[in-house]
Amino acid sequence: MRLTVTTPLAVVAEAQDVAHLRAEDETGAFGILPGHADFLTALAPSVVTWRDRSGGEHHLAVRGGMLDVHGGTTITIATREAIADDDLHRLETEVLAAFRRRVEEEQAARTDARRLYLAAIRQVFRLLKPDRIQTSGGPREMPFDGLDQ
Repeated sequence: MRLTVTTPLAVVAEAQDVAHLRAEDETGAFGILPGHADFLTALAPSVVTWRDRSGGEHHLAVRGGMLDVHGGTTITIATREAIADDDLHRLETEVLAAFRRRVEEEQAARTDARRLYLAAIRQVFRLLKPDRIQTSGGPREMPFDGLDQ
């Protein structure tokens, strides 16, 4: 099988003689052998491992991404970030931990941005909501002076 791994800036890995590939999505680890049915999945931050026909094992840490198997002969991985290293221990301990930290930081930043957005919307509604006073003629709007009360 042929494997191509790309990021937005580079082709990180290309292999022509892949005999087996192991990857991980949100449901867990899975393997791909030659002749695999067409397949598309979203990868979790994980280590992708493949073995070539001569038995050599190769590793690549990916920060999520999409894996596509086409025609049972082509595997394509598109990811935000990938680091290739044949030292599996280093990939799992250092690189994968850094990827997971960045994913958590991005999720926290998105949550904070949503909170700020909602707070701004609430403030706009509060400022646009007319205050009403009761008079003998019924309710009427108070003039807006721009000051918080």
